[in-house]
Amino acid sequence: MRRLVAENRLHAADLVLPLFVKEGIDAPVPITSMPGQVQHTEATLREAVEAAARAGLGGVMLFGIPAVRDAVGSQAEAPEGVLQRGIRIAREAVAAVEQETGRPGPVVMADTCLDEFTDHGHCGVLTSTGEVDNDATLERYATMAVAQAHAGAEVVAPSGMMDGQVAVIRDALDDAGYSGVSILAYSAKFASPFYGPFREAVDSALQGDRRTYQMDAANGREGLREADLDLAEGADIVMVKPAGSYLDVLRGVADRSDVPVAAYQVSGEYAMIEAAAANGWIDRKASVLESVLGIKRAGADIVLTYWALEIAEWIA
Repeated sequence: MRRLVAENRLHAADLVLPLFVKEGIDAPVPITSMPGQVQHTEATLREAVEAAARAGLGGVMLFGIPAVRDAVGSQAEAPEGVLQRGIRIAREAVAAVEQETGRPGPVVMADTCLDEFTDHGHCGVLTSTGEVDNDATLERYATMAVAQAHAGAEVVAPSGMMDGQVAVIRDALDDAGYSGVSILAYSAKFASPFYGPFREAVDSALQGDRRTYQMDAANGREGLREADLDLAEGADIVMVKPAGSYLDVLRGVADRSDVPVAAYQVSGEYAMIEAAAANGWIDRKASVLESVLGIKRAGADIVLTYWALEIAEWIA
């Protein structure tokens, strides 16, 4: 009876698995603050994407970790850069499983941000005084998005919270002939301590913080306004990040959005449940499922979660 009358359900096709691919390694590198997660080699990335395809996941979100960084994140748009190679590998892996199974595979998404590629760890180009230059950064995002689309990304995901990023990327993609590539906008991305383990995952070089361009945790209405701006600029999907601490913002965005709404269950949320479960303080499976179902209930059509594969197995 509970199953029959349930108002919300999880489905593998609603889930997106974030994956990290690192240049210059010959074996996966465990991420200590995210038990069970790794920095992938190109070979193991292919295996992970194949597993995601066989599990019926809706998407994979790729993050690249280059061997060399500089002030402007040059490798972000390099045709043979680690992220572009990862995108091509992911598309090949999805196509292989689609041919094998006859079922549609996950959409290949790419993080469109400079923080993994800059030697200072910020999401944009810096001025001579060390501030992020919004407009100069937009030019970099445009070239990065086109490079990702050329490599085969079906969705680009600007996560830097620069003003006007969606409109600039849409124009750049259209001008380059990639009008069919969608934009998943990180619309309400809050400055949060829950990103801590992610910094390890991407070998972040961040100095200082990102509070001048990521949002204040105190401001819910501002999050709705940011989503409205991205919708007006042509976002195909809007996202709230982190998910668990901002369910009220997620609900508000879902109530006003005429496009799908995503939420990112971030590394710190993952780490907390894993740590508590490892200590025997909570039931791991039940806690994972409840946490993601709560995000779904709050209005997310799409959930990015590091547990996507496991959840797909549990609910199959």
